[in-house]
Amino acid sequence: MPSAVPSPEPVLETERLILRVPRHEDFEGWAALGRDDVAMRHLGGTKSAFEAWRHFLANVGSWHVLGFGPFSVIRKSDRKWIGRIGPLHPEGWPGDEIGWTLAREAWGKGYATEAAATAIDWAFANLGWTRIIHCIAPDNIASQAVAARLGSTWQGSGRLPAPHDKDLMEIWGQSREEWFARRAARAASTTST
Repeated sequence: MPSAVPSPEPVLETERLILRVPRHEDFEGWAALGRDDVAMRHLGGTKSAFEAWRHFLANVGSWHVLGFGPFSVIRKSDRKWIGRIGPLHPEGWPGDEIGWTLAREAWGKGYATEAAATAIDWAFANLGWTRIIHCIAPDNIASQAVAARLGSTWQGSGRLPAPHDKDLMEIWGQSREEWFARRAARAASTTST
């Protein structure tokens, strides 16, 4: 597992989003997302307020113990919390992951790809990771599409630690070199047109 980075309070911005370390004020949105059976169908099902609170604090704690964790995603236009996206590597995880979970109101707008790309840049620049993965349920077509837009490819089946070790999981991913080569090619094609 990677060691902590020196500055645990980064704030990243995209054209439409702010990614920052979760704050207490984010919990209401976090808990609402946890109660949404559609949004949580690939993430172990709905969560009670107590379970959501424990999950929320585990993610906040990750920032303070490891120096990284999922960012809270804030929409710039209305300053609303719309989800969580970013680096994670719980004990027993199959690799260094960039994951995403957005509130349903934020689906279909390109926010997951926009925020995940920024989180991947940050993780590769700050965490010393050489490869990233995305753990995706086989029937989660929307997340597979996000992974593909990010340039990740299917790497095979994988397993998460208990109690989710019986759940089927696909591992999508790419290397640091693949990520930056794709970014450079995209930048070159943009400047040449």
